[in-house]
Amino acid sequence: MLRRASFVAFLFLLFLPPAQCPAQETQRYVRYELDGEVSWGRLLGEEIQPIQGDLFQDFRLLSTRVELDRVRLLAPVNPSKVIAVGLNYQSHLGSRAPAEYPGLFAKYPTSIVGPEAPIVRPPESRNLHYEGEMVIVIGRRAKSVPVAGAREYVFGVTAGNDISERDWQSADLQWFRAKGSDSFGPVGPILVTGLDHNDLLLETRVNGEVRQSERTRDLIFDVEEIVSYVSRYVTLYPGDIIFTGTPGSTQAMEPGDVVEVELEGVGILRNTIVQGGNLPD
Repeated sequence: MLRRASFVAFLFLLFLPPAQCPAQETQRYVRYELDGEVSWGRLLGEEIQPIQGDLFQDFRLLSTRVELDRVRLLAPVNPSKVIAVGLNYQSHLGSRAPAEYPGLFAKYPTSIVGPEAPIVRPPESRNLHYEGEMVIVIGRRAKSVPVAGAREYVFGVTAGNDISERDWQSADLQWFRAKGSDSFGPVGPILVTGLDHNDLLLETRVNGEVRQSERTRDLIFDVEEIVSYVSRYVTLYPGDIIFTGTPGSTQAMEPGDVVEVELEGVGILRNTIVQGGNLPD
């Protein structure tokens, strides 16, 4: 595994305007709604510097500023595909041996919600669990990339919560509803570039109680291995995301519970569980 390898300056030169965002400098980006308009911006303390153009292609930073408390933060990405890795920490595997390759499944773009958005427990759900995770955000088109060069395709990371209905997960043919239901993929609040994604503290809390806490250096398959493996089978595009796996154990949540996923350098992704409405007749 290529753990704690040196950062590749070319990545940042490729995606960030050099005069404003130097190579290897950590940058913090948000996607937000203001007066009905959705935009990307660079976060500067309690202000946002709006971006004109595509964050993952050509863009320029505008000279204006928007106060953070005036906007509604959204998921920092709008992916075309959402991939996830299962059983990627030994603490989650328990006594089982790791697999020879990453175990993948897909979530749906419609499962993605942002910080403070409700996680809706469907009316027939009885066993809804959190799974705090680091989420990789792809920055370049990636197809069949080698492990050694995979870091160049990672734009940055954010925090994520792979919401999972355990009863459905064990009962259904596929994890269509167990992992992919609406609101089952909170991500955010910030997309950060320049972090050492292979050594960040990941922590999950429910109602303030710590439920998960581990560093991403304990991933069985690290970021570069994951990106390389996924790209063998599907083409990744800028803005696509990969959930990298959850550590430790998980427990059921109830309506009213507040779940927080904190990723070092990124911040706190906070969402509240709400009960969904009745089933249609």
